Amino acid sequence: MASPLADTIRPQSLDEVVGQTHLIGEGKPLRRIIESGKIPNMIFYGPSGTGKTTVARIIAENTNMSLHKLNGTSASVADIKDVISEVGTFAATDGILLYLDEIQYFNKKQQQSLLEYIESGDITLIASTTENPYFAVFNAVISRSTVFEFKPPESADIEKAVRRAFERLSEQNNTDYEVSDEIIRHIAVSCGGDVRKAVNTVELTALSGDITPDGVRVTMESAKLLSQRSNMKYDRDGDQHYDNLSALQKSIRGSDENAALHYAARLMAAGDIISLSRRLLVIASEDVGLAYPNAVTIVKSCVDSAMQLGLPEARIPLAQAVVLLATAPKSNSVYEAINMAMEDVNNGLAVDFPRCLQNKHFDGEDAEVKGQFYKYPHAYPNHWVEQQYMPDALKGKVYYNYGDNKQEQMAKAYWDKIKGEK
Repeated sequence: MASPLADTIRPQSLDEVVGQTHLIGEGKPLRRIIESGKIPNMIFYGPSGTGKTTVARIIAENTNMSLHKLNGTSASVADIKDVISEVGTFAATDGILLYLDEIQYFNKKQQQSLLEYIESGDITLIASTTENPYFAVFNAVISRSTVFEFKPPESADIEKAVRRAFERLSEQNNTDYEVSDEIIRHIAVSCGGDVRKAVNTVELTALSGDITPDGVRVTMESAKLLSQRSNMKYDRDGDQHYDNLSALQKSIRGSDENAALHYAARLMAAGDIISLSRRLLVIASEDVGLAYPNAVTIVKSCVDSAMQLGLPEARIPLAQAVVLLATAPKSNSVYEAINMAMEDVNNGLAVDFPRCLQNKHFDGEDAEVKGQFYKYPHAYPNHWVEQQYMPDALKGKVYYNYGDNKQEQMAKAYWDKIKGEK
């Protein structure tokens, strides 16, 4: 069986790796470490197809250590014991290098079984993961390793890999491939920063190309068809999901409706209108709040419409909610107020109640002053009368501060006048 093109053109040196110049460019930290020959325990973190496995293999193949490769999806405790059994043997006189791909799939017990050996230096660990290692990897392993973050390459860098892939195919198949610069750019952009996807798309477009007397002509039609959803990196339980929701909320909070629509579109393209709807409902109160109180009602109506319609029509009311929230005035006064109130409650300050607020109308024999003395605000001018509402321990505490928007300042002016405050 022929190997996939992505494997046959895998870079053999750091200079051939696409992107990651912030790590392996000339004079950059990871490159210097690799060139020193003294390899520490390392964890490579980043999306699929960004070169984590490739760089790890280049490091492994350029050392004199005994190399072992395991994958977290399939390796067992027995596999780990086989690696450990080499410690101190003639076969591992220069040490053992364990390359562990997808370490996030190792459970706590499996990760802990390596601790003693990576701490002593008997085993050097190079692990890779697509999930945030600070959540997916056992803390003791993290503390004994250096984390390097791999980032999606720019499309201009991926174009180089696409051209190299077509050239390798031409050599392998002894066939000329007619492919335009426009098609190469399209493949590079549509892969969403995943070099492996780009190379796989090259292989598929070559197989589906039009046969001509001079070779094979790759068409834009097939390139678009084969790469139309390849840029969707989405996992409802992974970092991409939460990064997307975070980017959406921060774009709305920053009043950038165009960026907000982009991140909303990503969620809808993945079919995840539930997460989008829930986040929009939160934003209406957290970030718009009392600056535009009706936003909650409008967003709820848009969400209800979306749920009844389903995709693709749901995109319209949800987009309406996104633009409304992004262009609305902003206030987080209520969000800050309830956070401070919750902090006091959680710190044990939810102890008593002012006597006038209690749901009882009699006093025990030990009460020094008998009587509830509750004043009914509606019986007073402007439906307000001064009395203590806060518990004694929090008397005078202020949680809510009026926002500087028109809506809240109008409310402030109203109550300042009634309460006689300035």
